[in-house]
Amino acid sequence: MTDYKEEQHHELEALESIYPDELKVIETSPYAVFELRMASQKSEHGDDDEEALVTVRFAYTEKYPDEVPVVEITESENLEDDQLNELLNMLHTQAEENLGMAMVFTLVSAVQEELTTLIEQSKQRRLDAEEKRKQEEEELERKKFEGTRVTIENFLAWKTKFDAEMAELCKQKNDNETAKSKLTGKELFLKDASMMESDVQFLQQEGESVEVDESLFQDMDDLDLADEDDELAGVDD
Repeated sequence: MTDYKEEQHHELEALESIYPDELKVIETSPYAVFELRMASQKSEHGDDDEEALVTVRFAYTEKYPDEVPVVEITESENLEDDQLNELLNMLHTQAEENLGMAMVFTLVSAVQEELTTLIEQSKQRRLDAEEKRKQEEEELERKKFEGTRVTIENFLAWKTKFDAEMAELCKQKNDNETAKSKLTGKELFLKDASMMESDVQFLQQEGESVEVDESLFQDMDDLDLADEDDELAGVDD
């Protein structure tokens, strides 16, 4: 018959010698309850400025190790809720796989390995986010100097708009010319009031004035205009 109490006692003694500073016994009766504080391993690159920490409480049951111990996470640092749930699920899975043997040391080793993986993933996510932010800033800076990049789609859209605007301008020009060609000379003259003063302005600009030579009309008194008028009257008769 298996002496579960004896097996539990031996395992707890071994754990106290392996983790003298990390292990804290809370109860011994009727079954041992103890906590182990665990941390992620240091990065192989020497970047140990951040680490994940958890305190896991173990409670033996009557038939441990043929039964799974009660396991819960009581404290944590630098871990999100979803990471804690993932860690706890891993502990329960490992405990089921190690039934029949003293398993706390195996569970603690698995926790430390998982903590290291989780903290590395968190660091990588932050690095990726920072790199993405830098790339987006650089892209925005490039766009300031590049302007709008020409593609087949936006070129065709521009050309369609340009052709429509040119067609409208041509239509307006033709309509204006047609309307102008239908105006009479008088209408054109009245429409363009500047034509009324154009000749005067031209002469003024040239510095010329209109003069009448009166000597040309001095001999007109000698003409027999009356006789000429009579002759014209006789022809009419």
